[in-house]
Amino acid sequence: MIPVYGLILAGGSSSRMHRDKAALPYRGKSQLDRAFELAGRHLAKVFVSVRASQTTDPTRAQRPLIVDCIAGEGPIVGIRSALAAYPDVAWLVLACDLPFLSDAALSQLLRERDVGGLATAYRSAHDGLPEPLCAVWEPASAPALASYQNDGGHCPRKFLIRHAVRLLEPLDRRALDNVNTPEEYAQALAALDATS
Repeated sequence: MIPVYGLILAGGSSSRMHRDKAALPYRGKSQLDRAFELAGRHLAKVFVSVRASQTTDPTRAQRPLIVDCIAGEGPIVGIRSALAAYPDVAWLVLACDLPFLSDAALSQLLRERDVGGLATAYRSAHDGLPEPLCAVWEPASAPALASYQNDGGHCPRKFLIRHAVRLLEPLDRRALDNVNTPEEYAQALAALDATS
């Protein structure tokens, strides 16, 4: 079985949030710390994906980092950089802004992954499309991602739509809800407080 490492994507600019999403506090921990600890309960090694300019950022620098080494921008660069750094492992890729993500969701994803394919992802509960930022990307996806990006592609979701990948139905419809704006952050805090 090909081993799986974790990659928390924390290299974005957080332009819609107007502040660093990775540093947003939830129940006394930063969003990045929560995601890192969640992945660490399931995987032996977890890394944080960053741009070169973020390597000394206090929120990120205390964790093992994978620095973008592929030209371009967006999550596809982080995914490809991880595949380049450790080409013989699969990567459980997680956006850092998934405050409702659970151990159950990660367990299902890892248990039902398609080791012979390019990736295993959840189907969005909102639009039925693949969720590339809570997915396992197999080593075999590296050349296909490179070809896709070289042809001008940059959206990991569109990549998954165009390729035969395993799609899972989420058991918890809210687990993959992300937080991009101050309003969504306030709603997420309220929802989490209501369940505590």
